[in-house]
Amino acid sequence: MTIEYATRHRRASHIPPEPGRPYFIEKGEGDRAHLFGDLITVYAGGEQTENTFNFFTVEGPKGDLIPTHLHAHTHEVFYVTQGAVRLFVEDTEGSQQEKLLTPGDFGFVPKNCRHAYRMERHHSQIVGVAAGPGGTFERFFENLGAPAERHGLPQAPVVPEPGRFATVPEQFDVRFLPDHQWRTR
Repeated sequence: MTIEYATRHRRASHIPPEPGRPYFIEKGEGDRAHLFGDLITVYAGGEQTENTFNFFTVEGPKGDLIPTHLHAHTHEVFYVTQGAVRLFVEDTEGSQQEKLLTPGDFGFVPKNCRHAYRMERHHSQIVGVAAGPGGTFERFFENLGAPAERHGLPQAPVVPEPGRFATVPEQFDVRFLPDHQWRTR
């Protein structure tokens, strides 16, 4: 059993709204959001870690490339626990790499590096951690996408209106790069 808290983001959450409080969350019971075809579950965010890091999972079906973006102030970790995920990264000098990550594989994307990813197998899952001096971006998912009360992937992809890509991301240290081209596969 986990305790539910009211927060400024949700009527009910298993994540306490203030820092410095120990807590436990059962599998899948974090703050959930749907974005594109994925389910994102946040287990710890800026409010609990004094804006030093966040911890979340992304689960999704085999699908399209998540749009290329960068975080000016945030480092991001990709750790694959299920399926397969192709991570595309471009360093600050313009050198591009891609790598197929399978369970147990790890990818690190430093701040200011363009990146994108694609779920290569159905039922893929990434454990993500983001950290940096600019705070954390976990509330980006529910603000650009849609909060999800139930478990599971969205019935239909949650694709934000084009204008939302220009307004929501900046406040969460996410900058989309729609014209970016990957020279890799």
